[in-house]
Amino acid sequence: MRIILQFPEGLKQQALEEMARLESEGNEVLLSASPCYGACDLCLDEARNVKAGKIIHFGHAEFMRVKSDIEIEYKPYFSELDWKEANKPLEKALKMLQQIKAEKITLAFPVQHLKNSERVKACLEKGGLKVKLGMGGPHIRHKGQVLGCDTQAVANAGEVDAVLYFGGGKFHPLGMPSSKPVLVCDPHLGDCYWITGEIKKVEKKRQGSTLAASQAASFGILVSTKCGQINLNGARIAKVMLEKKGRKAAILVANELNPVSLANFRGFDAYINTACPRINDDTEIYGKPIVNVADLKRLLELMV
Repeated sequence: MRIILQFPEGLKQQALEEMARLESEGNEVLLSASPCYGACDLCLDEARNVKAGKIIHFGHAEFMRVKSDIEIEYKPYFSELDWKEANKPLEKALKMLQQIKAEKITLAFPVQHLKNSERVKACLEKGGLKVKLGMGGPHIRHKGQVLGCDTQAVANAGEVDAVLYFGGGKFHPLGMPSSKPVLVCDPHLGDCYWITGEIKKVEKKRQGSTLAASQAASFGILVSTKCGQINLNGARIAKVMLEKKGRKAAILVANELNPVSLANFRGFDAYINTACPRINDDTEIYGKPIVNVADLKRLLELMV
């Protein structure tokens, strides 16, 4: 069978090892060299163009059920922890949560740490906390799992005093709401830190983009053709709504939305983003206000 392997950037170093294993089983193996941003970004066009019979997508859980004549296999990457070391930041997290008198918390994890969820939960419960695991949106497969674009598991856990994110980096927790204190417990760094203040800064930045965009006369509406991001219907609705407000609007379609290429279009004062909602984290590199389509209603309310 001809198989194409797809890895996110952080796992591409494992590609040759996986290729060798599959080739030893008699398969022809190709490697997708395109950037990969998540399970929303399957290399379907590449697979069709090279007539591959199967895509193996590494590093993420299933994001969506794709209707395709190409077989798709997901191979999440699960982090193996040294629990003697991992317990240290958990003990610190317990103390930090006790300091704010938290009694009920919700846990959130990236897919890499889902296998550790019950152990982390048990450790926190042993420390006297009531721990909840919420279920995210339709693209989520596991309780407590969060994505950069979907942190509904936090909101859906019910009434809690704080949120504990168990995982590395700030990307996922910065997408969470700031309505409750958010504590990051990073087992890789062996540290814990509050990130609520940074989340509030991100929220203010988005609010600022919406306010700035309300003064715009013309909009480029961004549509990605990535299989898990495409939202042409949302773009068409946004175009109609903006035109009703007397604004000019055009729908811009690309597989990968490149700020340099977009800048070559003259006349747009702001962008409406229907693709990955985290694109508007990068407003600076696009050089114009970016408003997610989910915030379109608020934008329209601000327009005079």
